[in-house]
Amino acid sequence: MVWEYEVRMRSDEDGSAVRRSERLQARIAELPSGYISRKTISGKVYPYYQWTENGKLKSRYVKKDELASLEEQIQQRKELQAELRSLGTIGRLSTYKAAFYMKQKVPVGIQEFDRLIERDLFYIDKTDFIREWWESETQVTLITRPRRFGKTLTLSMVNCFFSREYAGRSDLFEGLSIWTHTKYHELQGTYPVVYLSFAGIKGRDVDEMKRMVRQLVIELYSQYEWLEEHLQGRMLEFFRQVTYGMSDDTLQFSLHHLTRMLSDYYGKRVIVLLDEYDVPMQEAWLGGFWGDMMDLMRPFLNLTFKNNRCLEKGLITGITRISRESLFSDLNHLDVISTLTPKYQTAFGFTEEEVFRALEAQQLGSAEMKQQVKDWYDGFCFGGVSGIYNPWSIIQFLNKRTFDRYWVNTSSNALVRRLLAGTDLPAGPQLENLLLGGSIRAEVQEDIVYQNIDGDENTVWNFLLACGYLKMDGQNRMTVTNREVREMMLGLIRGWFAPAGNNYSAFIRAMLAGDSEAMTHYMNEIALRTFSTFDVGEKPSAFTVPERFYHGFVLGLLVELEADYQIRSNRESGFRRYDVMILPKNLASGKKDGYIMEFKVYNPSREKNLEETCEAALEQIHERRYAEELTAQGIEEKHIHNYGFAFAGKQVLVKAD
Repeated sequence: MVWEYEVRMRSDEDGSAVRRSERLQARIAELPSGYISRKTISGKVYPYYQWTENGKLKSRYVKKDELASLEEQIQQRKELQAELRSLGTIGRLSTYKAAFYMKQKVPVGIQEFDRLIERDLFYIDKTDFIREWWESETQVTLITRPRRFGKTLTLSMVNCFFSREYAGRSDLFEGLSIWTHTKYHELQGTYPVVYLSFAGIKGRDVDEMKRMVRQLVIELYSQYEWLEEHLQGRMLEFFRQVTYGMSDDTLQFSLHHLTRMLSDYYGKRVIVLLDEYDVPMQEAWLGGFWGDMMDLMRPFLNLTFKNNRCLEKGLITGITRISRESLFSDLNHLDVISTLTPKYQTAFGFTEEEVFRALEAQQLGSAEMKQQVKDWYDGFCFGGVSGIYNPWSIIQFLNKRTFDRYWVNTSSNALVRRLLAGTDLPAGPQLENLLLGGSIRAEVQEDIVYQNIDGDENTVWNFLLACGYLKMDGQNRMTVTNREVREMMLGLIRGWFAPAGNNYSAFIRAMLAGDSEAMTHYMNEIALRTFSTFDVGEKPSAFTVPERFYHGFVLGLLVELEADYQIRSNRESGFRRYDVMILPKNLASGKKDGYIMEFKVYNPSREKNLEETCEAALEQIHERRYAEELTAQGIEEKHIHNYGFAFAGKQVLVKAD
């Protein structure tokens, strides 16, 4: 549902309302942003001041002599916020007016919903997710989306809405979509909520990972220290066992028992929110201790979310859907919402309409600018809805107004980098085809079996699809999501050629200049220095150019020449097709030369030496009239350069005709 109203600035010509709004915002920033809650301990009621700091809920006891003053300041803040809204400078709606956008600061890295709202920062309304999720018939929901797509902000939003810690904080939701549903007014701040994130659970071995999970649980329990006075028997004993020396069994039961304690105290079932659930498993796979980590996490999750009589609803988020057989074997009632599921399609990420309105408001709304933003950051498709933009990159772009690889340059990219740089796939025809603008066909599988990633090509492509690096096109084929992702992949390839130093660039310059002797020299240097990355092989009897070297070479050309040239590779296309063709993107730019390359491996039964192998390659270029494709593009014959490459183990020879 889209809720829209027009935000108007009550302003006369001298801009007094704008100055008034600035003064209001300055004063609001000086006042306490938290709220007063009261806890009953041993039959007595105690006031506590609670606020959010660095994503964590803080609280402190309020002394009697300061209570009245603090309550007055909190009330004053609410009144000032109301006045600010009346000026039209707080517009937290799914549809905005340009005048509003230009007055808002665009936040970077803030993932706490209450901080965004309290500071009146740029926010695109996604609160209708609360209604949609709450009205679903499922008790436990797992939603997978790529990194930096608002999962953490969404869970923070849900926490702020339902948690008793935010009781009385209707000001966070007034003017937003969820607040148009009157029945939800009564739900705000009425449930005990357990909220934790596995985003920081990263370690070198299973023992370090366990220590980090223990630390997380201890910090969670510390928020409920006041509960200890209300516990007795086994629950009291368990509460006191949650220490740094707790056993694995205690750790695995910790969330299950905490929900019971809270439910018994409040007389109400508990909502559990778990963010980035799959980070520990990804780290375990990278570190080689998957099995040990699985033994800890499977019971932890199953005890929390299965047959838990104290659980009202559970919401889990992550990047990948780890196969039910490996992690969620006992959670048969889990409702998994992957990027392919037609549900919550626009709750994560920005729609094109939202992005274009933001651009217009920031005076970046030209047709050319919109198209560039679309090329760089569009391309995501959730549940059949296309035109979803990467929110992290859009926010960064609105701040810096420069196109860059914002999303793919963030941390937690290690697994994807390993997949692209550590297996047999990177220099293969599939990646080459993707980066040349093509597509690949792979069987879509929503469950990721991590144990199969190293040996199963299809699992790799599906992992990249789940992570947002690939997308499905209309013909059920996978393509690179957008320019930002493509730039990232090309950056990885630059890293593969790092051992060759400046030799590769020198090779390119020699090729463009038609200097085959220099090409031979630099090509041998490249081959020698990149053997560890591209296995060129040692067996002349194979009579085929080793595929890893060939495709790596083509990708290297793509990196160096993509600005001015098209790279065409037809090695997989069969008879009468050249191996590599390079042609200028724009003849009017002054670059008029085209290049054809044919690769052959020395065959001692047919050729005496590498010279003859090169001659055979050049002869094939002429016999099969490869140059006709270049002349058809308007390139004159005198500007066509033919190169024959001959390989024999670690030796390479290049000749031109």
